[in-house]
Amino acid sequence: MTTGDRDRDAQGRARNARPRDATGRPLPRGAREQLRAADEEVALPPAEAIELGQQLINDGRPFSAHEVFEAVWHVAPEDERGFWQGLAQVAVGLTHVQRGNPVGAVSLLRSGSDKIARHLGADHGVDINGVVAVAGQLADRIDAAGLEPLRPDDLVVLLRRIPG
Repeated sequence: MTTGDRDRDAQGRARNARPRDATGRPLPRGAREQLRAADEEVALPPAEAIELGQQLINDGRPFSAHEVFEAVWHVAPEDERGFWQGLAQVAVGLTHVQRGNPVGAVSLLRSGSDKIARHLGADHGVDINGVVAVAGQLADRIDAAGLEPLRPDDLVVLLRRIPG
């Protein structure tokens, strides 16, 4: 069902059926979608979602990682939703860096890391302190110097603890 220019589902919630590029920007209707990570309606089990999200972030596709985390967030138990929402927000913060939006990047990196920090019991093996530290440091760097000194490697947030 479509209302105006926005796609809606049977419950009236907005759904954007247009394909998106690697940074989440809508492509023209009818364009072939090249970079879809997963069906945004299908939530993966937590361990698989974290693994796929990490791979997408490593590959420079944080918007796709956001979609993976968002799908889990919507079906997660109530006490874990903030954790998944926080991961999704950090991924969108990285997306805003790619899009050249420092204000959105800083806001979402901080908001996401704050949500993640409040969910230590729902970590699913994620190094919460590490993610919070890296997201905070990246937000601070952007606040201080903007986006120009950033390199692609600066946008890799490691979700899991590195053994050793």
